Amino acid sequence: MKGLNIDTGSKVPVYLQIVDSIMAAVRDGGLKRDQQIPSINELSEHYLLSRGTVEKAYKELRDKKVIISVKGKGYFINRTDVVIPLRILLLFNKISNYKKQVYNAFVKSLGDSVFVDLHMHHHSVALFENLINNHLGDYDYYVIMPHFYDHPEEVLRIIKQIPADQLILLDKDLPSLTGDYSSVYQNFEKDINEALFEALPSLKKYEKMIFVNPGIDPYPEEIKKGFQYFCRMHDFNFSVIEGVEMYTPVKKGQAYVVIEETDLVNLVKICRNNKLRIGKDVGIVSYNETLLKEILLDGITVISTDHEQMGITAAQIIMDKTQQKVKNPFKLILRNSL
Repeated sequence: MKGLNIDTGSKVPVYLQIVDSIMAAVRDGGLKRDQQIPSINELSEHYLLSRGTVEKAYKELRDKKVIISVKGKGYFINRTDVVIPLRILLLFNKISNYKKQVYNAFVKSLGDSVFVDLHMHHHSVALFENLINNHLGDYDYYVIMPHFYDHPEEVLRIIKQIPADQLILLDKDLPSLTGDYSSVYQNFEKDINEALFEALPSLKKYEKMIFVNPGIDPYPEEIKKGFQYFCRMHDFNFSVIEGVEMYTPVKKGQAYVVIEETDLVNLVKICRNNKLRIGKDVGIVSYNETLLKEILLDGITVISTDHEQMGITAAQIIMDKTQQKVKNPFKLILRNSL
């Protein structure tokens, strides 16, 4: 029998860890019907556990009809039609409308037989480490959005504690992380570059491109790098500004790439106050699709990953029990604001 996952430091009682490990092995095909499992004494000695703890675990497994005791021979697997809800720890950096789309698609795709525990690390490495340390061994899968902006070596050290076959990175991959882990990721730098190239015929009517960097909540630096690369490759005059305030000068002939919705709202207000026609005098490209952007100003042009598909793909990796790295779709939706 494959080794049991026993963590004496876990808040889950050891006898329940034995029960869960054996039932998971049956569910996953590691233990077959009529296969013999170690005796109480053998399991107790091998894992340095008290006999009473193992007896309690085996009693529960007998009560569930998962194992049977054959006098003079030992314990055997009695049934393989066990249903154990998968337990998944889902760690986001923050909650937002986009993250809700990922979450809803993920949970819906997995169905009711899976337990998903959602937590936020808020870009804090200390909080992240605390969450992992407190829950290591408690879940079947750890699905993590690794959006951190400090201490990358610490982040890698923490993540490496998680078995690779239980780890799925979401939204962002970590190329420096080794092992056969899974990921559903964006290529932030390449995605924005390719999406803006697709919009090039519409962008050419503007004299200058301006990237609005979120001032409060940082986004991946690769997004800005991809914007800058595109502008240099296509000879655009460009600049990067920190946020849009009501006093920010906005001029005719400028095209803006806006990340945060607060900056988008302020930009629209400034254009209206100064009688600048959006899509004619000033161009706007917004990052991340929402239903509101489809109707606002007869349509805001967006460049966006498919958040729903990200959740669906991550769930599929779990259901198929595969390990793979998948680049999430990214697209341009051209509308009247450009």
